[in-house]
Amino acid sequence: MKKRLREKLSATLPHEELGQVYNSFDIIGDIAIIKCPKGNTKNAEAIGKQIMSIHRGVKTVFAQTSPITGDFRVRKLKLITGENKTITKHKEAGCIFKVNVEKCYFSPRLSHERARITGLVNSGETVVNMFSGVGCFSVIIAKTVAQTKVFSIDVNPNAFHYMQENVRANRVHDRVIPMLGDARTIVDAKLQGAADRVLMPLPEKALECLPSAVSALKRGGGWIHYYDFQHARTSDDPVEKTKTKVAEKLDSLCINYAFAFGRIVRSTGPNWYQTVLDIQVVDLPSKF
Repeated sequence: MKKRLREKLSATLPHEELGQVYNSFDIIGDIAIIKCPKGNTKNAEAIGKQIMSIHRGVKTVFAQTSPITGDFRVRKLKLITGENKTITKHKEAGCIFKVNVEKCYFSPRLSHERARITGLVNSGETVVNMFSGVGCFSVIIAKTVAQTKVFSIDVNPNAFHYMQENVRANRVHDRVIPMLGDARTIVDAKLQGAADRVLMPLPEKALECLPSAVSALKRGGGWIHYYDFQHARTSDDPVEKTKTKVAEKLDSLCINYAFAFGRIVRSTGPNWYQTVLDIQVVDLPSKF
């Protein structure tokens, strides 16, 4: 599809401008979101129309005009072509998710991770999702794995609203407990020692919240799935750099742990990567 997009654009864009077109874009439900080089939306309408001609289900194309920022993880969008709407329904793993792309964080690029983590969860587990957004990890786990309970936390009231809708729409209201607020505050007050598994899919906050994630685990231990953004040059290993940073934090907590698995989830920019570590924690000391 990337090649087709550039091939079609070659008829309307000069060669030097064609080379600036980003190779990828996100499709969330029937909304596509593109990035424009250096915020230049000059050719965005042509790009948007070509996306709609290739992906017939796309009804709206936005240009992302700011980074994803803040505690609510939102970005500024500019309508390029199509219907002027920001709410859509996205299908994944047999579930349907309602999302407002302007007011909530959602990444279709994490679909592989959602499937991978779901495949690791055992029947009967209790999961704490510290940064759940509109509930994708939480709902898919509850829908797929029998007898699971998921405490699904997010600080963004808009994401919490859609999380509640998605829990009801996917009929997992008896297994997913939506919780609005700061993850550390909620875990420290209500969920210490509750979880077999903790999800931390917010790289910007994961390191500072790691002690709370550990305290959420049952005293016999469990699993933490830790996500990070890592800068790495060609000679560096982003996963190893993540391990070094996390090991320093965990060592300060004086706990027994092992890095069972790590991988690059995706590239997020020149020399920047999103990474994930699956961390096994055993025999927590009584102070936790």
